[in-house]
Amino acid sequence: MSWAMSLPDGVAASAWQDVDVPDARRPPVAFETTCVVAASPDEVYQHLSDPFSYVGLSPLIVAVRDVRTGHDARGRAVARYLAVERFRLVGPVRWDNPIRVRMVATRPGAQLVSDVRSPGRVSLRAVVDLAAEAGGTRVREGVTADAPVPLRRFVAAKAREVAAFRAAELTRRMAAR
Repeated sequence: MSWAMSLPDGVAASAWQDVDVPDARRPPVAFETTCVVAASPDEVYQHLSDPFSYVGLSPLIVAVRDVRTGHDARGRAVARYLAVERFRLVGPVRWDNPIRVRMVATRPGAQLVSDVRSPGRVSLRAVVDLAAEAGGTRVREGVTADAPVPLRRFVAAKAREVAAFRAAELTRRMAAR
């Protein structure tokens, strides 16, 4: 999806969050992370398609529970689960944020799509594409996220931070196999 936007004269695109535009018309947060890991696409796919592997793969995920598996109307494998994100607020004060995840094997062995719903009207979609490459697998994760205006900068920063950590941790885990 591409976004075309018209900004008032003198307003830079980086200042988009300061333009008085209704929430429904703001483009979502969107970015991509790519890494190459020392494992075959099948190994990486097996790891990423297991909801429990996200504990520690994402620095915020501390628990996964209520995993239900099945198939959608198109016959694709689907896992639905509850993940718990733990945010450290100030000192020892923490906040556990339960998020609902629906992960679909859109192209078994090659692509996973996860839709995340979080309290506060925060939503995120991660599309992970795997491609064989000399010495391993290229992992490309495209993320789009949306949140109400008061949460948008926080959500964008955390999503980017988590994606970068996840790429590094996945690289580490695959090298250790």
